[in-house]
Amino acid sequence: MEDGAVMTIDLFHAVAGLLVGTLVGLTGVGGGSLMTPLLVLVFGYSAKTAVGTDLLFAAITKIAGSAVHGSRESVDWAIVRRMMLGSVPAALATLFLLSHVGEIGQSAEKIILLTLATLLAVTAIGVLSRQWLFRHRTFVDPPTSTVAILTGTTLLGAFLGAAVTLSSVGAGAIGVTVLLALYPRLQVSRIVGSDIAHAVPLALIAGTGHWLMGDVNGTLLASLLIGSIPGVVAGSYLSSRAPDRLLQPLLAAVLAVSSWQLFVKARAPEAPRTHAIAPALPTKKPGAL
Repeated sequence: MEDGAVMTIDLFHAVAGLLVGTLVGLTGVGGGSLMTPLLVLVFGYSAKTAVGTDLLFAAITKIAGSAVHGSRESVDWAIVRRMMLGSVPAALATLFLLSHVGEIGQSAEKIILLTLATLLAVTAIGVLSRQWLFRHRTFVDPPTSTVAILTGTTLLGAFLGAAVTLSSVGAGAIGVTVLLALYPRLQVSRIVGSDIAHAVPLALIAGTGHWLMGDVNGTLLASLLIGSIPGVVAGSYLSSRAPDRLLQPLLAAVLAVSSWQLFVKARAPEAPRTHAIAPALPTKKPGAL
């Protein structure tokens, strides 16, 4: 923001933050799955600005949720540490690569759009399958080897670190779904709490990296937070009364449509670049001075 500039809050962005925050509180799906496509497809922001701003938006929004789970002792900090062993190095490496790829035309933009579209499709499947896993998780055969469980958790963290840094999507539905398969005997509340607790530092690291690269819009971030924070609180209180049979398929459908639209946007040909042609110098007539 330039010196002397006044931050103005945009009503439409605040309303979008309110709607996304409410849905996050109702469904537990991360804000990146909903906010980033909204910023790109509806408000027309570039993918890099949408991802960078949404990462800090998600981190600040989830701090309250993480504090609630921590106060209720529903966080397994051993799982959080195992995931961070993979996610932090992966996030830093992805930021390094992204800063260099970004120097080459619009290639970084297309990479982000394609990654975002792919992860939205996977998230839609995860949303639909999560309730089935909740009901049948006791019948899932977990890895019997402690080394396999530790390695799987760290690899999940590495995948989420790269995915979240590239697209701001993945820490919610995908993380919970894989953790349910790795720890089927653990209480669901502890799995969700651990996933949220891990998402906060990851989003802060990735969001700070995007901010240093100039990909965060401060005015947009403030507008979104004004709406999202009360939305998350309201959605959390309403979550016990919300009909999952209606919300989950509806959310999956929205994610699937957003994924398709982002694939179309990513595959659209770039506008041809026009190069200015210097006017021809007047030719001198024979004998002219």
